Amino acid sequence: MTKVVFFRQDGIFYGFRETGHTGYGEEGNDVLCAALSAMSMLLINSINVVFDADLDYTVNEGATEIVAQSSSALPEYEDDEKKRYAVAGLFMSYYVQLNDLVEEYYDFLQVDVVDREYQKPSQGDL
Repeated sequence: MTKVVFFRQDGIFYGFRETGHTGYGEEGNDVLCAALSAMSMLLINSINVVFDADLDYTVNEGATEIVAQSSSALPEYEDDEKKRYAVAGLFMSYYVQLNDLVEEYYDFLQVDVVDREYQKPSQGDL
């Protein structure tokens, strides 16, 4: 099962941790796993490259873990309101999309939200 935990501060989505294999299909042919990976990387590349926003992320294929968080989603770290809404909107969109998938793939995907203050990760925290 893949578990995705989204990070939220004051109602604003700013990151997520995604762990585990879905187990929906054979390794290399798991369409659900492929979809999750593609969506995660689209979000990471959009924030990092398209919006040129602050983003801390790691992709650990051995541990099947992706962690991403962006201070640019939060008003205390980002002055550009449009960038804040874009970044937070991407995280929230991913959350909504995954919840849609949970309706059909509930045995293979779990989505949660934790409310916690943003902390800039130190080296090795992600």
